[in-house]
Amino acid sequence: MSLRSALRSIIVAGSLGVYMAVPAYAAEYVSVNKDNVNVRTGPSTKNPVYMELFAGYPLKVTQRSGEWAKISDFEGDSGWIHNSLIGKNDTVIINAKESVNMRSGPSTTSPVVADVERGVIMKKIGEKGKWLQVRHSGGTVGWIYKPLLWP
Repeated sequence: MSLRSALRSIIVAGSLGVYMAVPAYAAEYVSVNKDNVNVRTGPSTKNPVYMELFAGYPLKVTQRSGEWAKISDFEGDSGWIHNSLIGKNDTVIINAKESVNMRSGPSTTSPVVADVERGVIMKKIGEKGKWLQVRHSGGTVGWIYKPLLWP
């Protein structure tokens, strides 16, 4: 092996080591903290309002710029929201084609306590395996299979 070839191998191996040592960052999720919150087309109140959201609506943060967060929702809609209007993510949204069964326990054999439509927001209150225990704003508590929820 020539000196040039050996040096190239060391550089490639070192580069891979640095790449592999960099931690993978988990996506950041937040929830809207009050009703009638404006999502804008850019990071300023001078930008037009793109959509309006309500308290509890879960969002994924894709970028930060000063006091603003670029967000996307479960349907892929995106825009900018002021940091003061979002907080800890403690909600999920039903992300099925139509509706899902909310069950009394974390199993498909547990009795159905409610039929929940796509787009309904639920508060997270527990977790067991691939099931999430949730509470509807009306007070109903039950379990929903995680793949049917976002995030």
